[in-house]
Amino acid sequence: MSEPVFAERIVQNLLDTDLYKLSMMQAVLHNYPNVEVEWEFRCRNGEDLRPYLGEIRRHIESMCELSLGDDELAFLESINFMKPDFLRFLGLFRFNLRYLHTSIEDDQLCIRLRGPWLHVILFEVPLLATVSEVRNRARFPQVAMSEARDQLYRKFDWLSANASDDELAELQVADFGTRRRFSYNVQEEIVTCLHKDFPARFVGTSNMHLARKLDIKPLGTMAHEWIMAHQQLGPRLIDSQIAALDCWVREYRGLLGIALTDTITMDAFLTDFDLYFAKLFDGLRHDSGDPIVWAEKAIAHYRRLGIDPRTKTLVFSDGLNLPGALSIFRALRGRINVSFGIGTNLTCDIPGVEPMSIVLKMTDCNGQPVAKISDEAAKTQCRDENFVAYMRHVFKVK
Repeated sequence: MSEPVFAERIVQNLLDTDLYKLSMMQAVLHNYPNVEVEWEFRCRNGEDLRPYLGEIRRHIESMCELSLGDDELAFLESINFMKPDFLRFLGLFRFNLRYLHTSIEDDQLCIRLRGPWLHVILFEVPLLATVSEVRNRARFPQVAMSEARDQLYRKFDWLSANASDDELAELQVADFGTRRRFSYNVQEEIVTCLHKDFPARFVGTSNMHLARKLDIKPLGTMAHEWIMAHQQLGPRLIDSQIAALDCWVREYRGLLGIALTDTITMDAFLTDFDLYFAKLFDGLRHDSGDPIVWAEKAIAHYRRLGIDPRTKTLVFSDGLNLPGALSIFRALRGRINVSFGIGTNLTCDIPGVEPMSIVLKMTDCNGQPVAKISDEAAKTQCRDENFVAYMRHVFKVK
């Protein structure tokens, strides 16, 4: 009997999401429980998703049935930065469709979220996973689980053939593939194989459900939305990154210490990432632009501050594959610690399947626009061109 590629339910439970959504959600509960936000879906590769609207709605509605059981809450209680009041809140949490709007606008699938940040924050990852899997069920019903598994082993065969034993002993890879996975079953199979067959190189997953089910380490800290929201939460725009980092430090007191750098470009980030933050945070995450150029800037910045880069970690997560990870590893080995989060190339890399490039990003906070000015022009996002121009002026970004 063949292994099913698609499960009956796309989103398994409330833990079938990424750790950084829960870590940010706790910080929102404690610091910004009444902030209102808006989010907007975008398909970057322009694929026509209109035919799937009805099926997407059906699976989104089924998400409202989800709640955390006692075993799942006990798992969260075992994580040292999860606070009792947050876990009590999660125990009561349900997805509420009053904050979600789906439609067809300008011949495109349109998904918008509008409501309290605390109540819409968990929608992002399961929504994206739902859109991805509904599309894949319709377009690639013939895919077999063996195809996904064989592709994974081919990658690690390539790695074993091209990396030395010393390199293989140090190279660390994590699964960051929930949002654009081919299906839940494929992600579970890939993570299971990584955990079972490549334990020396596989360090964890961003997916909380799989971390609990397979007894592996959950990984993640913050995402762009945390820093973007502070553009409208602080007293001055110029201080928004500092406010976001400072609030994070106060919330987690040295835990979850990897900071995301490319909300307003790496250069603007490093201007605010002074000795105080550089000492408090364990390292930085790369998500756009040339990874080596970015890493050299980080290493130089630590050295200018009198910090040994070898005491810090750089996490790379921008569209990675194993050849890319090995190339970055070789360029930086011995100079700074590195780790790699691979997403789509692990969980939606199947011969004949072209994965989508889909995002769901915050567009407004408290009724005012927020922006992401990435280190890669195509990833810059904002609904208000005037606000982007103003941000570029304030942060001296070209």
